[in-house]
Amino acid sequence: MKAVILAGGKGRRLAPYTTILPKPLMPIGDIPILEVVVRQLKHAGFTELTLAVGHLAELLKAYFGDGEKWGLQIRYSLEEHPLGTAGPLGLIEGLDTPFLVMNGDLLTTLDYRALWAHHHVCGAIATLATYQRDIKIDLGVLELNSQQQVRDYIEKPTYHYTVSTGIYVFDPRVLSFIPKSQPLDLPDLIRKLLGTGEIVATFPCTGLWLDIGRLDDYEHAVAEFEAHRQQFIPED
Repeated sequence: MKAVILAGGKGRRLAPYTTILPKPLMPIGDIPILEVVVRQLKHAGFTELTLAVGHLAELLKAYFGDGEKWGLQIRYSLEEHPLGTAGPLGLIEGLDTPFLVMNGDLLTTLDYRALWAHHHVCGAIATLATYQRDIKIDLGVLELNSQQQVRDYIEKPTYHYTVSTGIYVFDPRVLSFIPKSQPLDLPDLIRKLLGTGEIVATFPCTGLWLDIGRLDDYEHAVAEFEAHRQQFIPED
């Protein structure tokens, strides 16, 4: 089982920490968040990981090496210039069977084995892990008509959205939609697939899911990990 972990971003929203430290090496408790991901994938049965690296790549290589410490094969794909979130996949050789792709800064209890199994039975070129996000608006929201007259007044509503977790399983055919060495983001790739009539499936994450894109997200993730470590690294 193969996985690609996107670990090349600069993490600007977590500056100044990410000026000297790649975001995937930000500590969650006593280990980097990417080590949590690596150990989860090992537990789920993945054997080959490719880290798509760019910013401060040498620090990631120094920490994870060849993966022997975790009983994995880890290799690296270096972006010479930023290629977005999907573009780096076009540089990676050997993706000739279905493979998982995910961001390297996620803290989740997603069942990777169940996601993998679902992809293999649903007949889709891509499967997105999804999460239910509830957004509360602490204001009165107005609905207006075309004449800017009030149709409805909703006091402090909560809106419900199905969002992407940044975790995907792809069939190798998806690589034909990725131009070589050209920037492309994953949302644009998914729109490409849909535009050609390909099936894109979803799989709900019913546990915890957090990314550490902003400082308050990071602090929340640290607190969740410290309180529920066993849920994130069950073999500990």
